Amino acid sequence: MKREFQRLLKEKGRKALPNVLLAAAECAPLAKTGGLADVVGTLPKSLAALGIDARVVMPYHRVIKDHYADDVSHLFSFSVDLGWRSQYVGVEKLVCGDVTVYLIDNEFYFGDKIYRGGFAEGEQFAFFTRAVLEALPMLDFSPDILHCNDWHTAMLPMLIKTHYGKTGLDSIKTLLTIHNIAFQGKFDFAFFSDLFGVPDRYYTPEFIELNGSASFLKAGCVFADRLSTVSPSYAGEICGSDYGEGLEGILSARRHELSGILNGIDSIVFNPRTDPLIPRKYDRGRLNAKRACKDALLSDMGLDPAPEAPLIAMVSRMTAQKGFDLVMRVLDELMAYDIRFVLLGTGDRKYEDFMRGAEARHRGRLCTYIGYDEALSHRVYAGADMFLMPSLFEPCGLSQMIAMRYGALPIVRETGGLRDTVSPYNRFTGEGNGFSFSNFNAHEMKDAVIRAMDVYQNEPKAWLNLVRNAMSQDFGFARSAEEYTRLYIDML
Repeated sequence: MKREFQRLLKEKGRKALPNVLLAAAECAPLAKTGGLADVVGTLPKSLAALGIDARVVMPYHRVIKDHYADDVSHLFSFSVDLGWRSQYVGVEKLVCGDVTVYLIDNEFYFGDKIYRGGFAEGEQFAFFTRAVLEALPMLDFSPDILHCNDWHTAMLPMLIKTHYGKTGLDSIKTLLTIHNIAFQGKFDFAFFSDLFGVPDRYYTPEFIELNGSASFLKAGCVFADRLSTVSPSYAGEICGSDYGEGLEGILSARRHELSGILNGIDSIVFNPRTDPLIPRKYDRGRLNAKRACKDALLSDMGLDPAPEAPLIAMVSRMTAQKGFDLVMRVLDELMAYDIRFVLLGTGDRKYEDFMRGAEARHRGRLCTYIGYDEALSHRVYAGADMFLMPSLFEPCGLSQMIAMRYGALPIVRETGGLRDTVSPYNRFTGEGNGFSFSNFNAHEMKDAVIRAMDVYQNEPKAWLNLVRNAMSQDFGFARSAEEYTRLYIDML
């Protein structure tokens, strides 16, 4: 154990690091739809390296049953009341790598999609919440801290302090991490009254009411012992009306209890020196092989070879949050330059249709891959010269970190975690690891891309230095795990 942690524990009158149970809707590699799964899958491993016993509790989704059923062991089962129904709860255990995962089983709620959408999704995670709370006293693990993630688990702190306050669970400290405040789990109060048994007195702005609805996430923001989010800049942003999504009041009031801890990436999975998914392996001291990765990607995507033309890439959900309105506005203007452009992603129909049309207009120079392919994403990172992320808002962002790991220089809007990780190129000092623009404006984005192209084509030594700067960044989860450990100890 690090001396710093020993000192902090001594101040708390403790000798041992806390046990931590992470509650989440998804966890890589078991079930993944986005960056939340990567965080929940990687953080316990990094905490274990520091001496913390950190485990995960999550739904036993169909996708997990299909791939891991033979490795799962049954612990116990019971029934839980949910509204007028009594529902089966199975508690299973799976050791995935070095991480112990508890799986909450119910075929009705978790036998199909990870997220069912609408009211059905709310009921999914109301069930999950109740099941976790009833299962906790029977687990072969006693957590000191319950680390909740996003709205799907945000009712856990409230129920621990209200309904389960006299069951012994109130000794567990709760941390709620907000990965994206735009998703809050808002339903009418009848839903909360029916499925959680929440009394009328909590349906007020002081507690869970928000703009005429009741909110899972607001409940967590009010009742969790501590709050965190996934980058320092985002922690500040969500305390203001521009980004707070109606929760800025409670978050501002609790600012002293809100931490911004930058996420990290799995530096073993994302490592161009050892990555089995890319055509040629390389590192910042051997960059010739990166050119081979670029040539292979151009060929794979059916694009015309162009050794001197910069290859710009996006790996992204195609949504307004990710800045696709800016892309739609100026992509054809950018394609007037000698560039190649690759997009890997899926999302809103209007953006997909636009990108299909752009591919038709710029055949041989632009490729749109609608869908997601993990292996292809690695090849895109390895082959790209530049990586575009013009987000409207970005709580943390992992793609820009992965891109830098592979020597693809990010071009980002200065918001949230993008601001915290990308330092814009300074032509006078040579410092920086990418390019950025400030306002959510299409032509500011275009200007940033043109600046990057200018350095790429006319300042090769400066470009090489930027690539090496980017690849030298440490975005591993060890740093994040140390910050979480300090926070856990402070909560005891």
